[in-house]
Amino acid sequence: MLHTTEIGSSGDRAVFLHGLFGQGRNFTPIARALEPDIHSLLVDLPNHGRSEWTDSVDYVEVADAVAEHLRTGFAADGPVHVIGHSMGGKVAMVLALRHPDLVRRLVVVDISPTASEGAGEFEHLLDSLAGLDLGAVSRRAEADQALQEQIPNDVVRGFLLQNLAATGSSSDPAFTWRANLALLRAGLPVIGGFPEADRLDAPPFEHPVLWVAGERSDYVRKEHDAAMRQLFPHTTQVTIKGAGHWVHSERPEAFVSALRVFLLGHREQRADQV
Repeated sequence: MLHTTEIGSSGDRAVFLHGLFGQGRNFTPIARALEPDIHSLLVDLPNHGRSEWTDSVDYVEVADAVAEHLRTGFAADGPVHVIGHSMGGKVAMVLALRHPDLVRRLVVVDISPTASEGAGEFEHLLDSLAGLDLGAVSRRAEADQALQEQIPNDVVRGFLLQNLAATGSSSDPAFTWRANLALLRAGLPVIGGFPEADRLDAPPFEHPVLWVAGERSDYVRKEHDAAMRQLFPHTTQVTIKGAGHWVHSERPEAFVSALRVFLLGHREQRADQV
């Protein structure tokens, strides 16, 4: 079961898929900025947010689960745009390859269809969160303070603490993690990889693709270009200046502008032709 949130009610339909440690609500400011031209669905991927936990990590299984959810709901009336960041970008790519009838246009944000480096950083972050004694935490500020030494970056720590959910009462506070930390830690090799061709079992995706890279990030490299264009031959790449890996939160105005041009440009072209 996937937890989703809809924003807007008119215009083209677009689905947003978050990255590791994220939740659908991370894209709320972007979705609001796209109103009223885009009707957005923000998805909590399995083992994140309010969606159910699973027993394994597998991009094909997750993409198929998202496809099933869309086919009976948000995309029941036809294909939708799909935007995925990082881990969500890999889910989005597998979704487009295996279920091309559901995807009108694809946006892949700061990730490539290849094995990603940086697993050591994510191991450290997951171990830091799992090592927090939640039984000793009565306020969110205490959790923040307890993690300062292991995760000194205030922005990163604040982002991660969005996964901390209050489950008790004001008189008896208690907290738990929304993210399935143990499974995500064990599944990091899979999360950092990308399915082999035989598992994808799909031809190249023949619809337009926007490949967004952060200027200060190294998740999209020149050597990834061949793999990307082999699977997605109609790819246009753009680089957001001044952005790192979290493009949509670091440069939201530039990101929204890129989405508008790519997702809505076909509308303007039709209007010009008329």
